[in-house]
Amino acid sequence: MPPQKPSIENSYSWIRLAVSMALSTLGCVGMWSLVVALPAVQADFHAPRAEAALPYTLTIIGFMIGGIVVGRLADRFGILPPLAGGTILMSLGYVLTAFAPSLPMFALISGATIGLGGAASFAPLVADVSLWFDRRRGLAISFATAGSSLAGVVWPPVVQHAIAAHGWRQTQIGIGLFCLVTMLPLSLFLLRRPPLHAAARAAASSGDTMQTIGLSPASTQGLLALAGICCCVAMAMPQVHLVAYCGDLGYGSERGAEMLAMMLGFAVASRLIFGWVLNRIGGLPTLLLGSAMQAMALALYLPFNGLVSLYVVSAMFGLAQGGIVPSYAVIVRELFPAREAGFRVSLAISVTLAGMALGGWMAGAIFDQAGSYAAALVNGIAWNVVNMAIAAWLLQRQRRHVVGACEVHLSLRERWRLS
Repeated sequence: MPPQKPSIENSYSWIRLAVSMALSTLGCVGMWSLVVALPAVQADFHAPRAEAALPYTLTIIGFMIGGIVVGRLADRFGILPPLAGGTILMSLGYVLTAFAPSLPMFALISGATIGLGGAASFAPLVADVSLWFDRRRGLAISFATAGSSLAGVVWPPVVQHAIAAHGWRQTQIGIGLFCLVTMLPLSLFLLRRPPLHAAARAAASSGDTMQTIGLSPASTQGLLALAGICCCVAMAMPQVHLVAYCGDLGYGSERGAEMLAMMLGFAVASRLIFGWVLNRIGGLPTLLLGSAMQAMALALYLPFNGLVSLYVVSAMFGLAQGGIVPSYAVIVRELFPAREAGFRVSLAISVTLAGMALGGWMAGAIFDQAGSYAAALVNGIAWNVVNMAIAAWLLQRQRRHVVGACEVHLSLRERWRLS
């Protein structure tokens, strides 16, 4: 029996993972604070629902673009420099938005500062964590992606209380200052460079590749990007509009914020469960499973709109969607070499935010036209079905390619034995 390959995992790997989760919980506040502030911002600027969702949309676009850029920078310089710079930019942005004189200015500042700056706390941190684990990579990635969901658990009730007590402008200033004084010291724990950089450089010089589904790298990445957009258009409908939806039904924004926090709390638990699933069955099967569960949970919002039933359905939705985002990071690490992890993992995860941005705006626009969220839910389910189709097709190609490679290997072994 050949000796087992030494593992790169050690105690520092887990410390780094814990710090990354804390940084992601803090830095991903921009994904959730604007959702909670949507009714207050809409009332302050006297804007329709779709326009009031614009700051969130531009912020998510900023997260997407910033994540791709930071991922590339992290491959070259490590995660610390772009993370520290992004933290400063995000904190400054929160302060500046408090003085925005109009909704378009508020939206532009949000996208250019909160989005671009906070991006380093999302996908690039997940990519960085993946380089410190090999045997428990799926579990570690799930923990790392849980930080963004933890942000959704922690921040909505805090932001909702602060807005009720002090107004949304003062709340923006408080968030910016708090993130600055907590995130910069924590980021110093990430000074050490990943242990896989030397191996990645060696792989680069030898032209090594991990492609296993018979498609070019560009085609594979493109299909993963399309799948990510589709699933997150569906995911955005309840996550972005749940607070406003509860207000429309007469339950109040406070109940909506509680419901959103509960949904994302269940998503955290789901990601930990799906981490175990990822280690057992791999990225593409987990993506297909999570996507199917999300479609079913989303459909349950159509017949149920009572207060208790909304809490139950939101919990089910959180449990269903928790495994989707970490699946993309695991798929990339399965199909591409480690030297490209920062860029490709960040690209795969960051592009999903385009789906969140599109889905958040689209649901608001459909609501403005139809006067209810029923059509927006149907629209989300349709996008989810496209994601399932892509995941199923890629999984079929992967299994066919693996079977073919095994047959070739066995044939060569038989020829060698006969000779």
